[in-house]
Amino acid sequence: MTYREAIKELETILRALETDAVDVDDLTARVERSAELIRLCRHKLRHAEASLDRVFDSLDEDEETNEEEEAEADELETEEDESEEDETEEDEHDHMPGGPGRAW
Repeated sequence: MTYREAIKELETILRALETDAVDVDDLTARVERSAELIRLCRHKLRHAEASLDRVFDSLDEDEETNEEEEAEADELETEEDESEEDETEEDEHDHMPGGPGRAW
């Protein structure tokens, strides 16, 4: 039975209890059935909640992994930029008058 079917049956039982003159035996049976349906609905809601929690946890883990990868990529990019700056400075010194390694 689906959650929706259980809710519809509960609503039907509730309407019957509100409008009909229900005898005690029928009342007992309807209340017992209502309790079964409520337990079923609670179970389905808990299951859905647990499934959604797993999905959201998985998304959070993916986001954390992406953030870590982006941070590592930024760090590598910064290191490459610094390395290029060092090479540029060395190249500039190579073209100075007097040649590399000579004082001015």
